[in-house]
Amino acid sequence: MHKKFLTNLGLILFLNLLIKPIYIFGIDRAVQNQADSASYGIYFVIFNFSFLLTILLDFGITNFNNKNIAQNNHLLTKHLSSLIGLKIALAIIYIVAIVLVGLLIGYDTRLMKLVLIQGFNTFLIFFILYLRSNIAGLHLFKTDGIVSVLDRVILLTICPIMLHMELFKGPDGIMYFVYAQTFSYSITAIIAFIIVLGKTHTFKLTWNWPFSLMILKKSLPFAILTLLMSFYNRIDTPMIERLLPQGVGDVQSGIYAQAFRLLDATNMIAFLTAGMLLPIFSRMLKYKESVESLVKLIVTLLLTPAIVIGVGCLFYSTELMNMLYTKHVEESARIFGILMLSFIAVSTTYIFGTLLTANGNMKQLNIMAAFGMLLNIILNLILIKKMEAFGSAISSTITQFLTAGIQVLIAQRIFKFRVNYKLISTLIMFAIGVIAINYGSKLLQFYWMINFVIMVSCCGLWAFFIGIIRIKSLLRLFKYG
Repeated sequence: MHKKFLTNLGLILFLNLLIKPIYIFGIDRAVQNQADSASYGIYFVIFNFSFLLTILLDFGITNFNNKNIAQNNHLLTKHLSSLIGLKIALAIIYIVAIVLVGLLIGYDTRLMKLVLIQGFNTFLIFFILYLRSNIAGLHLFKTDGIVSVLDRVILLTICPIMLHMELFKGPDGIMYFVYAQTFSYSITAIIAFIIVLGKTHTFKLTWNWPFSLMILKKSLPFAILTLLMSFYNRIDTPMIERLLPQGVGDVQSGIYAQAFRLLDATNMIAFLTAGMLLPIFSRMLKYKESVESLVKLIVTLLLTPAIVIGVGCLFYSTELMNMLYTKHVEESARIFGILMLSFIAVSTTYIFGTLLTANGNMKQLNIMAAFGMLLNIILNLILIKKMEAFGSAISSTITQFLTAGIQVLIAQRIFKFRVNYKLISTLIMFAIGVIAINYGSKLLQFYWMINFVIMVSCCGLWAFFIGIIRIKSLLRLFKYG
């Protein structure tokens, strides 16, 4: 199981690390620079706003389905037709809900148009995730990896032409970016649907009311978790835009977006790992297999680069932001440095949160998420008015670390994991070394990018020196599985 996990994870990460950084640094960054900060800030607010009501759109069906199909492959044919019918019905309810909420908030006609189209895009995103949950549930991880980057490949094809034509300039230019996303998501959804269809015996779109009620009842805990985590992960920019004076809120949201986009990009590593872990954990737990050694492996492999990335981005925040953006560099650098530290916490959450989800510990996860949501909202209410977007970054980072710690404690108690003092002390020693290496690299008299490469290389050597990663162990794992 370990060998299969590492092999497929390596392929998925390779595809995503090849394609998505090119998209983020080549396309998304260029769009942000071509559009003004206020326009991109508004887009980012609406983007996050569209995620706040995704409980109505997905209702936890994707995570429930991933776990269910992994444990019972034969249910794909039985459930697919009715679940897609249910997803379409939920999409209609979701679109109506976000339009009504947008009107209540006071969005004008231009913003309501953006809300409507972005709402449709969000539906496509979650429909693709649902289709991918079937692919991953069948352990077709290579196919899932290809589908996971397909929308970005399409955007990489069409957006350079749009950038050359300078379509993203002006107050309404950001709409062209949204339209491009609609096109790429639509093509990806169609291809993913064809792949899933090929794994079923029959398909006929139906509406089954008793079945829908049964699925909604079973997925309700997942839906509540999705809602609560959406709020404490996505509430930041809507609160910045609403709490600050008109004009200031839009610009501050754009500045926050510049920093958050890179955190969102690095989160894909943990997100993709979790996407593979959920069906693997689910199947192992069904057959009463121990997950302790796999958890230890993932903690080592995921937290080691997370610490390097988090600490490294804190030390080199100004240089990285200056390389990527032309506006509000100093302000976004302060936010970026703080936000990237939370990548360590987010990675921890994806490991232990996924394990608890696979085990069905939804009550504990929902209590944790409710605490995280309330904490983040309270901290944002206090800090945004005092420190603007920087205050929101502090709120988010505190929330992520506290909720991650809670999930580790819950998992340790439920699975009765032995407290691995050696691993904990090694991780602490590694983190201290990474901080020292970063501090030392800043003193070098080379160009900052050379210093950064030296820092990353030294951190890698430090990981092998203290034994947090062992080449022999990895080779043995691949050789014998």
